[in-house]
Amino acid sequence: MDISIDFDKCCGAGQCVLAAPEVFDQRDEDGVVVLLDDNPPAEQAENVAQAAAVCPAAVIQVRV
Repeated sequence: MDISIDFDKCCGAGQCVLAAPEVFDQRDEDGVVVLLDDNPPAEQAENVAQAAAVCPAAVIQVRV
């Protein structure tokens, strides 16, 4: 699984963190997404896909 994020367009909603807290976090100063694991294990695939789907700014792209 390959995850890419357009950090410049992130609006800091935090939905990705709620969907996949093992993979995503947010910067304290502005809420922009932080990618904790750019190659998460297969068991995180559903959570990562959910995070991408619920992102209001559509900044998360996932390639399997």
